[in-house]
Amino acid sequence: MQSLHVELGDRRYPIFIGSDLDSQQLLAPYIHGRQVMVVSNTTVAPLYLQHFLQALQGLDKVVATCILPDGEQYKNIEHLHLIFDALLGAGFNRDCTVLALGGGVIGDMAGFAAACFQRGVYFVQVPTTLLSQVDSSVGGKTGINHPLGKNMIGAFQQPQVVLADMAHLKTLPKRELSAGLAEIIKYALLCDADFLVWLEQHMDQLVAGNLDLLAEAVYRSCAHKARIVANDEKEQGERALLNLGHTFGHAIESYLGYGVWLHGEAVATGMVMAADLSQQMGWISLQDVQRVKNIIQRAELPIHCPLIPLDEFLAFMAHDKKVLNGQLRLVLLKQLGQAIITRDFNVEAMHQAIRLNQK
Repeated sequence: MQSLHVELGDRRYPIFIGSDLDSQQLLAPYIHGRQVMVVSNTTVAPLYLQHFLQALQGLDKVVATCILPDGEQYKNIEHLHLIFDALLGAGFNRDCTVLALGGGVIGDMAGFAAACFQRGVYFVQVPTTLLSQVDSSVGGKTGINHPLGKNMIGAFQQPQVVLADMAHLKTLPKRELSAGLAEIIKYALLCDADFLVWLEQHMDQLVAGNLDLLAEAVYRSCAHKARIVANDEKEQGERALLNLGHTFGHAIESYLGYGVWLHGEAVATGMVMAADLSQQMGWISLQDVQRVKNIIQRAELPIHCPLIPLDEFLAFMAHDKKVLNGQLRLVLLKQLGQAIITRDFNVEAMHQAIRLNQK
């Protein structure tokens, strides 16, 4: 097992990474109060819920569950209320803990519920997908989607602990595994050129599900995110770098309909668009762009999205959270391994980057 911490002063919390982790022992110091609400979904619960119920009952906790339907299309206010219904129906108080057992959708919704219920209760993350292990479970961003934009309604709610068990990836569909690899590639492109080389050396084994290498990739990704979050918890500056590919990707997700493309698939194509625009700005070479496309394709991810009318694509981009004072800011690449946040880009070049990567 490896571990690291997100350094947020008195809200400092650990991330445990390994296979077949002792959940009862590792969770024990971080479950406050006696009441625990486990939030999961219809895919994950049949696989792993019983194990966690036994672990929590072994800690002498009063445990209730809320099982949501599986899918990004259910990450909305209607299904958020199901968590509140479960908490209120069980008579839980403000000393309870909400435990998210699932992927990014479950983590986001359970965390948002924890931030809101009785104005804030304890929260624990047990991410079961690669994407949630390397990204959404760390850093405290929680929320739901709106028809006009992804993740536009939410709150910051840091967890008490993140428990990333590689054993959960054994049951992860191949498409979901590739979606998680998109976020791992993102960290390499935005701040770690050596990590990009490592990924190029090991991508075939990662795609094949090598748990030891996946654990190393999760650790290195989480280390980068923990450092960035500690420096900029509320995304006032550096943390926005973590949105490399996301402004384009969220537009793809929103236009196609939540859940049609997986988040990582949309981000992968978004990173190609960002790379193409960076090349047009004269910052990276055509060879660099091809390198980005190659690693994404080796991860079995798309580099083109379906044809989307440009005006509609731009309309969704205009709802991005990085829009400041009416101006769109993008995360682009000064070089592979160094990203910047900028509003100083050629708009027509951006349009060209979008067009180039649709078919």
